[in-house]
Amino acid sequence: MEGLIDLGRQDMDPSRRSVLGAGLFSVALTVPGWQNVVGRMEAFRENPKMRIGSAEVQAVSAMTERLSELDDDFGGRYARPMAADFLVNTVSPYLTADSPTETRKSMLSAAAFLCYLTGWMAVDEGAHRRAQQYYVRALGLADASGDHNTYCRVLRGMSVQAADLGHGAPAVRLANAAAEAAPESTPGMRAFMAGQQAHACALAGEKTNALTALREAERAVNQAESQVGTFGGFSSATLAYSTAEVRYALGDAKGSAESLSDHFRLRDSTDSKRSEIKFNAMLAQRQLEIGHLEAACATWGLVLDAHPNIHSGRIDELVGRIAPSCAPTDRTRQPGRFTGAHLR
Repeated sequence: MEGLIDLGRQDMDPSRRSVLGAGLFSVALTVPGWQNVVGRMEAFRENPKMRIGSAEVQAVSAMTERLSELDDDFGGRYARPMAADFLVNTVSPYLTADSPTETRKSMLSAAAFLCYLTGWMAVDEGAHRRAQQYYVRALGLADASGDHNTYCRVLRGMSVQAADLGHGAPAVRLANAAAEAAPESTPGMRAFMAGQQAHACALAGEKTNALTALREAERAVNQAESQVGTFGGFSSATLAYSTAEVRYALGDAKGSAESLSDHFRLRDSTDSKRSEIKFNAMLAQRQLEIGHLEAACATWGLVLDAHPNIHSGRIDELVGRIAPSCAPTDRTRQPGRFTGAHLR
C-alpha cells in the first residue's frame, strides 16, 4: 500500500499538516457516533499493532460520507487535502493491520471508495492527472476486495472525466465498460450507467446510440421512482441534466437550455450546492448562445453570488468564461441590450 500512501502525501502540504489534522478532527466530530470514531482512530495511532474489526470499517465509511458532503457543499479544493490526510494517516495503516479476512476485504472496499471520491475531488479541482492516479488506485483496491460495485463506479467516474475534457471516444469506452462491469441490474443502477453512456455517445457523434441510452435511462428512472424505498442517486433531476448534455453535444442549444431548466424545477434539497452553481453557469452560457440575454444575465447573477462560497476549479473555470462571453460588441452596445457591465 506504499503507492497509496505516497499518492496521498503528494496532496498534503507539509506546512499545513497540523491544520489539516485539526480540520479532519473537526470533520470527525460531525459524524454520528463521533466519540467511537475518534476513539478508535486515536487508539490505533497509539497502538498500530492493534487488531481491527468491523467498527474500524464503519468509521472509515462514516468519515468518507462526511467528506463527500463537504465536497458537495464547498468543492474539491476544500475537501481533497482532508481526504488525502485521512487516506495517509488512518486508512492506509488499517490496510496492513491485523484483521479477520472479511474485515480486510471490507476495509479494502472502503478504501477503494474513498480513493475514488478523492479522485472525484481532484477532477473538480482541475487536477486531472492526479485524479487519474487516484482512480487507478481505486480500481486496484476495488478489484482486490471483490467490490464490483465500486469498480464500475470508478470506471464511470473516469468516463465523466473524459467527457468533461471533451474526449468522446474514450468516454464511450469507459462508460460501456462501467455498464458491463456493473453487478447490479436494479433500475437505479441502469439509469446511473445509461445516463453517462448517453452523454459520452453524444460527444462521440454517435447520435443513435446516445438517444437509445437516454431512453433506457428514462425507462429505468421511471421504474425506479415507482418503487418506493428502493431508489437513490440518479433521479428525474439527474436525467434532465443528462438530457441537457446530450442535446447540447448534438447541437441543440435551445433544447439543452430547456432541459437544464427542467433540472432546476425537479431539484430537491439533497442536491449539492456545487452542482447548482455549475449547472446555473452552463444554463447561462446556453441562454446567451440562443439570444436570451436578460435570462442569461439573471442566471449569471446567481452564479456570481454563490461563487465566493465554493472552492472548485471547475466552477472557477466556468465563472472565468463570463467576461469573454459577455464582452461588449456593437450589437450589445445598443440601448437596452445586455452587456458585460451588468455583471460587474
